[in-house]
Amino acid sequence: MPTVTAQGKTIQCKAGTNLRQVLLAHGVDLYNGQAKVINCRSLGTCGTCAVAIGGEVSATNWKDKARRSLPPHDPARHLRLACQTQVLGDITVTKYDGFWGQGQTPIW
Repeated sequence: MPTVTAQGKTIQCKAGTNLRQVLLAHGVDLYNGQAKVINCRSLGTCGTCAVAIGGEVSATNWKDKARRSLPPHDPARHLRLACQTQVLGDITVTKYDGFWGQGQTPIW
């Protein structure tokens, strides 16, 4: 079983599990500020669940690429939308500041 490390927590999940679902189910603060209330609920359209990921995850899909190609995101930056990412192996997740998680300062 893959291990997800995020916000000081270590979580085990089945391979192929959606990263957003894993994080929220285990009490990880995935959203910054009011994004907790105002987000697309996993449609891949808002971009507020953007995180940096180290480890094995699914390939980037078109929704993830499209949303992160629009401001305030930068398509050249190594971020992923948690709602569009499946966990395939052990990973470490980092959340940055900013409403969309697009900032430069890690929150966790």
